[in-house]
Amino acid sequence: MKIVFFVLILSFLLGCASGSGYTTKGASKKPFHQKFGTVKSKQIDHQKGNSLYMVTSYYGKKFHGKPTSNGETFDMNGLTAAHKTLPFGTVLKVTNEDNGKSVTVRINDRGPFVAGRDLDLSFGAAKKIEMITAGVKTLKVEILE
Repeated sequence: MKIVFFVLILSFLLGCASGSGYTTKGASKKPFHQKFGTVKSKQIDHQKGNSLYMVTSYYGKKFHGKPTSNGETFDMNGLTAAHKTLPFGTVLKVTNEDNGKSVTVRINDRGPFVAGRDLDLSFGAAKKIEMITAGVKTLKVEILE
């Protein structure tokens, strides 16, 4: 009985020590929420002028016409975005550094709800910066207001 108890305790402790080990297919190896220096995701400064890199995806048809978290109706062709913590109404400039294209979006929804992702653009915003083919991409994000 003592051996079984010991094995259970040891298994529990070893299980707690393992990392998550998840990866996001197609995402860059850059840590998300990386400011040009070092920043932890919990320490993001939501002030105008700050720039970060965020693992970004997009959403569209499945949610088109449905209410967003702030009560607006989601327009997949609009220039909006979802973020887990940025205040509603925050305006961002999102840049695809591979082609130099950028888009200005407004936070009106919460998400993305996929591990390892930081920002969900509307289909219209993603199309404007030509990231539809990639699906998930690390992009430069600047807080404008």
